[in-house]
Amino acid sequence: MAGMTRHIVLLRGVNVGGHRKLPMAELRAALSELGHTDVATYIQSGNAVLTSEEGDPEAVGALVRGAVRDRFGFDVPVMVRTLDQLRAVVAANPLPVADPSVFTVLFCSEPVDTAALSAIDPATHPGERIAVTPTEVFTHHERGVRGAKLPAVVGRHCPGEVTARNWRTVLRLLELAEGS
Repeated sequence: MAGMTRHIVLLRGVNVGGHRKLPMAELRAALSELGHTDVATYIQSGNAVLTSEEGDPEAVGALVRGAVRDRFGFDVPVMVRTLDQLRAVVAANPLPVADPSVFTVLFCSEPVDTAALSAIDPATHPGERIAVTPTEVFTHHERGVRGAKLPAVVGRHCPGEVTARNWRTVLRLLELAEGS
């Protein structure tokens, strides 16, 4: 369809530890009610793909955030990337991914302070690696994500909101968005 854009929607902090419960079937319904089509969700952590007449990811994010607030009664940060943007994220990954479960992409709502993050001394975070792009940060955690320190450091250097997804989820969302 001409004029339609495929978007990947990432909600931060839903269905974590029994807080901000958001059933994915209800999220799909809310997104469809906004006029989006081809809506699909992936796992229970607030991942969706959709097609919209709106081409601007920030505008889609604002609509989704408002719908979640109105329908479910809580406010959550929402990061949105177009299909082309997510393809570029995957292509821009400069780090090897041996185990996708300990490799994350941190999606930022505002431009990343690349100078500050690039200046991080890797010796202060043993077993963790970081690679920085203007809108995403890639991190690898040899000992697993649970005890990782770099995501919090990244959050302190980003003026907006940050949400993380492991590499497996990023690739699956790309597949869903591409219709695979």
